[in-house]
Amino acid sequence: MHILVARNGAVLTSLVLALCLCVGPSSVEAQSNHDWQPPAFTLRQSDGSEFRYPADLSGPTIVLFWATWCPYCKALMPHLQSILDEYPGQVRVLALSIRDDGDPAAVLAEYGFDFTLLTAADAVAEAWGVKGTPGLFLADAGGRVVFDRLRIPAAAQGSSPPAEAAMKHYQKAARNAPYWAAQLRLALDELQP
Repeated sequence: MHILVARNGAVLTSLVLALCLCVGPSSVEAQSNHDWQPPAFTLRQSDGSEFRYPADLSGPTIVLFWATWCPYCKALMPHLQSILDEYPGQVRVLALSIRDDGDPAAVLAEYGFDFTLLTAADAVAEAWGVKGTPGLFLADAGGRVVFDRLRIPAAAQGSSPPAEAAMKHYQKAARNAPYWAAQLRLALDELQP
């Protein structure tokens, strides 16, 4: 970046830097969230074996950062299971438990979810830029993220901000989870041959 110097160079330099801070990071962030290679990681699976991302991927993979207490996760997870049922053997779900003091293995077993459970994933969430639950991504067979739930425009989800502000979390979750899953299916269909 070049900084222009005029008669009052300090004012112009401040203006250019302020403009870069307001415009630059948001456009860079938007581009990097759509198609990017997240950091690799190794975590233990519930059976004690190691899972290495992206080395152990064999096809499209849904990566879910979740917690047992999260109402959005609870609303979304049945939809993710239906995607597994719809695409048998073609896609998998990695369920990375974060910020959790519950028993994630018991929750997955109770509801019969066929997800690969990876626990103690807080450091991975931080490395991937996940600030809250659910963090929902779709990665291709090479581990590149091609879908990120946070890239879905809020306006496209059907709720107006005033209406949603009055809702409880479980109500927002029940309304948003089917839409997130539908958008995920569209992204998954784009990966299919």
